[in-house]
Amino acid sequence: MAKGLDALQHIVVLMMENRSFDHMLGGLKAQDPRIDGLTGTETNPDTTGKLIPVRPVAQYQSQLYPDPGHHYPDVDLQLYRGNHNGQPSMQGFIEAYYQQRNDVEHSHNIMNYFTPEQLPVLSTLARKFAVFNGWFSSIPGPTLCNRAFAHFGTSFGNTGMGVNYLNEPISSVYERMLKAGNSAKIYYFDQPSSTLGMAFLLKDQPRLFGTFEQFQADCKAGKLPQYSFLEPNYTDHGAFLASDQHPDHDVQAGEDFIGTVYNLIRANQTLWESTALLIVYDEHGGIYDHVPPPACDANAPDGFTDKETGFKFDRLGVRVPAILVSPWIAEGTVVDGRVFEHASIPATVTNHFIGANYDPRTAREKAASTFLDVLSLDAPRKDAFYFAVGNSASTHAHFGAAALGSSDMIPVGQPSAKASDPDRPISLLLQE
Repeated sequence: MAKGLDALQHIVVLMMENRSFDHMLGGLKAQDPRIDGLTGTETNPDTTGKLIPVRPVAQYQSQLYPDPGHHYPDVDLQLYRGNHNGQPSMQGFIEAYYQQRNDVEHSHNIMNYFTPEQLPVLSTLARKFAVFNGWFSSIPGPTLCNRAFAHFGTSFGNTGMGVNYLNEPISSVYERMLKAGNSAKIYYFDQPSSTLGMAFLLKDQPRLFGTFEQFQADCKAGKLPQYSFLEPNYTDHGAFLASDQHPDHDVQAGEDFIGTVYNLIRANQTLWESTALLIVYDEHGGIYDHVPPPACDANAPDGFTDKETGFKFDRLGVRVPAILVSPWIAEGTVVDGRVFEHASIPATVTNHFIGANYDPRTAREKAASTFLDVLSLDAPRKDAFYFAVGNSASTHAHFGAAALGSSDMIPVGQPSAKASDPDRPISLLLQE
């Protein structure tokens, strides 16, 4: 076993909202051609037939309003554009977004992407640690069914926004951990933000739930559970901006939150050397990505069929950003040639802390790629840097240069004073 795996006592997953790989990380290809990002020549036709190229002009807010469609029919249009012969063409993103506002010019925004300079937190972590070229959402559909795969390794035949997973034959990874004598916790941002679609687990409160303020305290004390799942803030309320990066929330607030989570773990050296942090997005949110989602392993079926759409869970959803952070990872690691999905999360946690022979699990989870082999160094790295966050997303934890000594401080842009809008119509996610 690699020394990094011997030292690994904590896995932390931070799951953000509704952004595609190309939208957030596609610009990194210019820095490292191994990263499967954008060349600038990728296009989609608009509703007039004009080919519209990708453009590095994404804005932090106000460009993707109304919320792009990302339910199963929307994603089917984005992937296939009506032609289901062969693999997805990835040519229906503009047409799908046009349906939200019937505005040709506005529909082109779905092709915009961020430059690395615009996203210093995400881009720095991707370049300093490991970025995955092939991490896909589990379903060509919306948030909650994709998050179910992160919690259960399946959505039990659901391709929509159902939240009731009581009495299912497969336990959540949190329940598995507790039953095996291990520790696990879902940290949601705060009470107003709540915890997304996981209320069915409240029968095990408080062992399975904590707020972000408790996560901060647990990091400082070095007492994180073996598995932690973090949820950002989903709404503007009080002093807090929504930090989930769900359109049309301010992307910089999410950058600030990701940087804060990293800082909290990095500031405790013992915790840092025994933790792997995975930053991943639940689904693409209807935003363009150029890589066709692959078919699932036919020899490892999910075992369910969606009664409404007939979807057999035989193809993955659109590619999303995924970054693994650990001092046991070589700088500049690009994980290529392998397919990952959200079922990789419970598969990895279960295999590492409980054992690869654990049952019951779906064949699909058992076959899912796990990611801890990326922790391949013989000794933990000693380089140190922090993000100079402003905590627009969280006033719970402030890290200034004085608190962190002389380590490198990477500036993080902050949202404008106009970013907060508690009266903004809530996203389709929160409506449902």
